[in-house]
Amino acid sequence: MPFAAIGVALAGVGFEALVQNTFGAMGIVGLLLLSIGVRARNAACGCVGAVVLAMLFAAG
Repeated sequence: MPFAAIGVALAGVGFEALVQNTFGAMGIVGLLLLSIGVRARNAACGCVGAVVLAMLFAAG
């Protein structure tokens, strides 16, 4: 169980670093908004984060 939690945490940190290297600060903002929206079950916050990431993916 602890190994799985450590693995998930490392994967999350790695994905966050990849997003920042690829899309810069706006990528981190979009990922942060999306994750906050999902955890808090706030549809507006999650949608804004998803739109920011989608726009960055489309532009890049």
